[in-house]
Amino acid sequence: MIIKKIIKLCSILHDPVLVHALLKGTMAGMEHRKVLCGLSCMHVVDIGANRGQFALIARKCFPKARIDSYEPLIEPSSIYRFIFKKDQHVYLHHCAIGPKVSKGSIHVSEHDDSSSLLPISSLQEAMFPGTAEKETRSVDICPLEETLSAEDIRDPALLKLDVQGYELQALQGCESLLHRFCYVYVECSFVELYVGQNFANDVVAWLSGRSFILVGVYNMIYNIKGQAVQADFMFSYQGV
Repeated sequence: MIIKKIIKLCSILHDPVLVHALLKGTMAGMEHRKVLCGLSCMHVVDIGANRGQFALIARKCFPKARIDSYEPLIEPSSIYRFIFKKDQHVYLHHCAIGPKVSKGSIHVSEHDDSSSLLPISSLQEAMFPGTAEKETRSVDICPLEETLSAEDIRDPALLKLDVQGYELQALQGCESLLHRFCYVYVECSFVELYVGQNFANDVVAWLSGRSFILVGVYNMIYNIKGQAVQADFMFSYQGV
């Protein structure tokens, strides 16, 4: 894990834009670069944006794309807005995505990128020290169609989700617009890091039932016993 972080940092240090973002508190998601550079996208919908880690690398890979990001927490949103303040094709929406318009309680982690609308499990705390819950807050939840229309989504489009165990609910909140996306890129878990979460097989089955096929699994994380914990899954739309 430490070696991967060093390699990631070295990659960032070669790019002045990414260094600037790092100094402001955002380390670009370099681990996604090889995956994204193999795609052609004019629109990225980034659900669970945090400080803009994914948006930074998406902008590098897709310099002309529109980026719509979703982040319900104020503190990382403030950093995101500062980093992208000069980018006129980036939009940050201060809400979470879910099946219906509602208020929800977010469990805020000491590392805010591990915060979730589901309770943080003891396994998460044990495997990733420093991710224990420090408080809960009320946040707005809404379906994606409340903020974007089908006509807003530019083809080809990528839907990315990193929502800490809330993947299936967030996907349900995108269902009416799923057909507008060529790709879905989602972090999924094989073990219960968040109480009551759905697992990777549930997400694969749900998307398969909506004409998305699994085309790759990336950035696998293992526990000390060599068992798979979580990974990033890429799906491609096969609908008409």
